[in-house]
Amino acid sequence: MANRVQIASKSSALIAMIADEDTITGFLLAGVGNVDLRRKTNYLIVDSKTTVKQIEDAFKEFTTREDIAIVLISQYVANMISFLVDSYNKPVPAILEIPSKDHPYDPTNDSVLSRVKYLFSSESVASDRR
Repeated sequence: MANRVQIASKSSALIAMIADEDTITGFLLAGVGNVDLRRKTNYLIVDSKTTVKQIEDAFKEFTTREDIAIVLISQYVANMISFLVDSYNKPVPAILEIPSKDHPYDPTNDSVLSRVKYLFSSESVASDRR
């Protein structure tokens, strides 16, 4: 409990998104979007013109911003930058891979789910040794 990570927030924390236009639009309609005074948004719309470098930069920006608590990333986009997603190990902001309309969710490609499975299998092995 002493090692809990506190989210620095003045009023609330944001959800960031890296996904296709339909997914982003749905979340924006739900009120998740934010534009700050510097005209920085908390989302990146990924389409056929978006480069991997732009996705990498957005991921790095969102995971280092102090006002973001969760980063939602479409699974097919996360697969494009899997080396970054796999190497990310901080608890906040949490990274969640989500499905998109054109790319259904595949639990075998979810890096976060595979880490959770690994942790639980390690814990069960450790508890069996006691």
